[in-house]
Amino acid sequence: MLVKQFSTGGDRNFGYIAVDEDSAKAVVIDPSFSPETIVNFARQHGYKIEYIFITHNHPDHTNGNEAIETLTGKRALLFRQINPTSGVRVEDNATFPLGRLKVTILHTPGHTPDSICIQIGDALFTGDTLFVGKVGGTASTAAARTEYTSLHSKLLSLPDETRVFPGHDYGTAPQSTIGAQRRENPFLIAPDFAAFLHLKENWVDYKKEHGIE
Repeated sequence: MLVKQFSTGGDRNFGYIAVDEDSAKAVVIDPSFSPETIVNFARQHGYKIEYIFITHNHPDHTNGNEAIETLTGKRALLFRQINPTSGVRVEDNATFPLGRLKVTILHTPGHTPDSICIQIGDALFTGDTLFVGKVGGTASTAAARTEYTSLHSKLLSLPDETRVFPGHDYGTAPQSTIGAQRRENPFLIAPDFAAFLHLKENWVDYKKEHGIE
C-alpha cells in the first residue's frame, strides 16, 4: 500500500491518499485546502479514487468537500453518511473494499461527536483524535472523558506497529506509530482519566516546562 501525505495549508493540515497498488484503487482522506493537488497526483499516477472520507465536521477539514466532489464525482463522506454507490453507512466498524485492502471506520468521539479514524492495513489516519505527542482538543470535561475512552478502547488496542497519520502537523514528526505514542505521548502515558484531564487543563504550562513548542 502506498500512502502519500500532503501539507494542505490551513492550520498545518494534513491530507492523504492511500492506494492499493495492485488495483490502483485509492481513498482520499481530509483533502481540506488542497483537493486539486491530491486529485492531480492521483491522475498523474493513474490512481482511481474510490472513496473520500472526512474525519470530522470542522471547517478546516470540510472546506474542500465541494471541490473534490466536483473533480471526482464521488461524495465526501462523514460519520453516519451513506456511500451512494454501495449503500454502506460510515459508522463504527463499517468496512469498504479497496482492491485487496479493506478500509475500516473507527468511531472515536471526543474532539467532536462525529470524529472517526480510518484504518487501512497497517495505517491509521487519526484526524484530530490523535497527534504525534498530543491529542485533540476537547470542549468540556465530558468530551475529554469520551476522548479518553476512544483513545484507550479503540486506538491503544491496535498493534504497536500500526502507523499513525494525523490530521495536523502539530507534533515533533509528521507521522508515528501506535507503539511510539503509547510510550512517548504524555496524554497516553497518563495513568488515569484524572491525570489525562489535568494535563489537558495545564498543557500550556507543561509545554513550557518540557520545552515543547
